[in-house]
Amino acid sequence: MSESKTGDQSLLDKAALIADHLAGLNPKQREAVEYGIRPGKTRDIGPLLVIAGAGTGKTKTVAHRVAHLVANGADPERIVLLTFSRKAAGEMTGRVRRIAASVLKNQKVHLPWAGTFHHIGARLLREYAHVIGLKPSFTILDRSDAADLMNLVRHDLEQSKKESRFPKKDTCLSIYSLAINSGKPVERILHTQFPWCAEWEDELRALFAAYVKAKRRQNVLDYDDLLLYWAEMLTDKEVAREIGGRFDHILVDELQDTNRLQAKILLRMKPDGRGLMAVGDDAQSIYAFRAATVRNILDFPDKVEPQAKVITLEQNYRSTQPILHACNLVMEFARERFTKNLFSERKSKRKPYLTTVADEAAQARYVAQQILKAREGGVPLKEQVVLFRASHHSAQLEIELARRSIPFVKWGGLKFLEAAHVKDVVSILRWCENPRDRLAGFRILQLLPGIGPTTAGKVLDGIAAERKVIDVLKRFAVPKQTAEDWPAFVRPIYRLRSVKDWPAEFEPLRTWYEPHLHRLYDDAEIRAADILQLQQIAAGYRSRERFLTELTLEPPDATSGHARATTIDDEYTTLSTIHSAKGGERKIVRVLNVVDGCIPLAKATRTSDEIEEERRLLHVAMTRAKDELDLIVPQRLFMYQQNGHDSGYVNSKMSRFIPKSIHHAFELKHWSEPGTEPRSSKSKWRRQRLDVASRVEEMWR
Repeated sequence: MSESKTGDQSLLDKAALIADHLAGLNPKQREAVEYGIRPGKTRDIGPLLVIAGAGTGKTKTVAHRVAHLVANGADPERIVLLTFSRKAAGEMTGRVRRIAASVLKNQKVHLPWAGTFHHIGARLLREYAHVIGLKPSFTILDRSDAADLMNLVRHDLEQSKKESRFPKKDTCLSIYSLAINSGKPVERILHTQFPWCAEWEDELRALFAAYVKAKRRQNVLDYDDLLLYWAEMLTDKEVAREIGGRFDHILVDELQDTNRLQAKILLRMKPDGRGLMAVGDDAQSIYAFRAATVRNILDFPDKVEPQAKVITLEQNYRSTQPILHACNLVMEFARERFTKNLFSERKSKRKPYLTTVADEAAQARYVAQQILKAREGGVPLKEQVVLFRASHHSAQLEIELARRSIPFVKWGGLKFLEAAHVKDVVSILRWCENPRDRLAGFRILQLLPGIGPTTAGKVLDGIAAERKVIDVLKRFAVPKQTAEDWPAFVRPIYRLRSVKDWPAEFEPLRTWYEPHLHRLYDDAEIRAADILQLQQIAAGYRSRERFLTELTLEPPDATSGHARATTIDDEYTTLSTIHSAKGGERKIVRVLNVVDGCIPLAKATRTSDEIEEERRLLHVAMTRAKDELDLIVPQRLFMYQQNGHDSGYVNSKMSRFIPKSIHHAFELKHWSEPGTEPRSSKSKWRRQRLDVASRVEEMWR
């Protein structure tokens, strides 16, 4: 056989292999993968935006696109793949290697420029350090180190010695970070997101300036600097041309989650959009609180010249068609969006449920019952998830699940009963119920300014020596720093010890604690809502003793972020904020509190942009469901006011995102449960007194 015929055969074989790897794609996925690519011609491809709806195979499409570029001759070392986590980068590159190996006869493909924005930025800054005024030996501060440095600068400026409370180090760093990533002035950020810090605007500006100087003196960068320095060095056209020219292709995952700084980086590296491909879903843009902006994806086609080609992926491989129909209807009312109609070949006669219940307590009982019912029907606990807008919305449910011994993990913040401020209040109740509880006593006494472990110990020793707690507290000689707060502390303790008026006695306790809450925590308004939620839960019990007992019998083993299940078979259901659930999926999804005030969250309705993001949050929650979706609507809701005076039960209104015009897409049902908590009858006979405690002690002697 001649050499030319051998070459032709080789090309035919390669073409056949390429066709094989494309065979598993649907028409729109294939269009996105092949756009602009020709055998041996993979450069100067126009900009491409892929709108990938939930569950439409976004990762699969991006991986095939990269593999297709390499299979057709693109140099892997001239490809940048930007993701939002190292895990995503690893999964993506693994797929690319497997696909490319099948086409290139097991040839190994190395993608050295695959990683997060921050990872790629760090590499480039190290290479160009000498050009931009950095020493190549710079070190990178993690979040904790950056906060500590911010704190040192605060101390040097004597801001920690202010008469009124200056924002703590983590809050200062959050304000600084948001200003850097959003491009918004500090004044606006303080006004919209940190109003309790607005009085310190001038001091914060001075702090941030000193913080930047301190980093430069120490030759360190923080996490945000990796983007900021990258974007700033690209303002030099020569540097931008050199760096941009090193890469033929830049592929960006999750464009809707990028911030303004990241958008600047992309457009400065590829101002004409050549070789730039972005993938994302405007309907899943839900991270504005991290400075992400939906404008990056909505405006992308017009930001480059020529205008970007837009390809929309609509075939969903996750959910049933009735679920997707309801999701589509929710998004039809969006003010601005890329139009798409999610569809699935997974047919079903089961519509998503729209379930009304009496109140949040009934909601908790209903969900617990449904979890157990589904488990008996063959759906494992791990295939069931309960979603909610804010972490404290799951408080009632957590207690109900613990009561029924249903194991669960919680994603998105601490479990309710493990949050520091909730433990503070529970400790006060425990101490009033039992003054000998030194652990509870130590905790609450040290809430007061000027009282440390030594003074707290003296108070508790005095109480241990006498029976009358209030007499000890009234006589105790407190430190000068505590004198002003001491009488206000003694009054609610006296009330809780002497007056049996549950749950009304909770109110003076909360009133006393709130000023300390504001003194101790920067996010006091959010935590105050948790205390009101605890007060509402307390009202469901007939006595303080019963309330504390029920909370303690099944204590959650919580940790920050998530709590581990401790069952032998590691079977558990999942509770999660909607933000933390993005990217996941379960057979059954239940969404709590689908009412105005919760979805959308009351404090997130100040602007039309905030309301639109709340709509997208509901869409994200709904599109996590594979087989069954249940949106739950309490008819009465305990509403929280920041001052606490107007808090209480109100009639709720179904979320504005589920208007009557789309109710036909749901199966409407109402759930109610007869009966109330049974009262135990009092014993009519007395047992012989047994010193059981002494017997137990004797066992260890």
